Amino acid sequence: MIIKAIILGIIEGLTEFLPVSSTGHLIIANKFIKFTGSFANAFDVVIQVGAILAVIIYFKDKLFPKLGHAKQSKKVYRLWAKVVVGFLPAMVLGLLFNDFLEEHLFYPRPVAMALIVGALLLLYAEKRLKRVRVHDTDEISYKDAFIIGFIQCLAMWPGMSRSASTIIGGLLIGLSREAAAEFSFFLAIPTLIGAAVLMLLKGGLAFSAFEWIVMLTGTVVSFIVAYVVIAFFMNYIKKRKLAPFAYYRIILGILVLILL
Repeated sequence: MIIKAIILGIIEGLTEFLPVSSTGHLIIANKFIKFTGSFANAFDVVIQVGAILAVIIYFKDKLFPKLGHAKQSKKVYRLWAKVVVGFLPAMVLGLLFNDFLEEHLFYPRPVAMALIVGALLLLYAEKRLKRVRVHDTDEISYKDAFIIGFIQCLAMWPGMSRSASTIIGGLLIGLSREAAAEFSFFLAIPTLIGAAVLMLLKGGLAFSAFEWIVMLTGTVVSFIVAYVVIAFFMNYIKKRKLAPFAYYRIILGILVLILL
């Protein structure tokens, strides 16, 4: 099971912050490696914490106030306030519909459909990006944050991708690709930590010592891989469009529909 944890940790780290859906990839991978059941569902959610730790460390200068730097501290507090505003829609809708969605959509075929639909939305958002009015996360308004957070709820359909949904929302309201991606990372912090805590509480923390080791292994691997991916993606998005990710989603979605 440790080998499966490493494989899934790599997949989580690779896909969490790219607009391709980590949950969708994990559901498909679980099917192939025969890793299913209540523990597998909890594992897939909990290892996202590793990816979140990678975000926190990579963007530590933007996420934490510095002693003696009042201006920088105010920026940090405003950023966190916007993150909270953006998190509210997902928190409310997630609590209301989480069980229903797990029961009906956490299967390869719905994931494949979401991959394709999300790809088309990503291509549309790229095409609509004519005039950029927000170049940096400091310029995002509370209204912008709420709209992006609301559109993030599309990711409740596994395969749609939380990263893709927030980036699509950002592009549609005039954020640059870099600002949309960065805010997507920040918005992931409460969203994914909240999902992990909810999943652990639902499971009653009733995991064996070995299962905790398996989850820790997947979390550590996802952290290492995610840190590298964040650095790559932030450099990539400054110069290039997101269309290749959309085409990848379409190809993967079609293959899943055919094979599963």
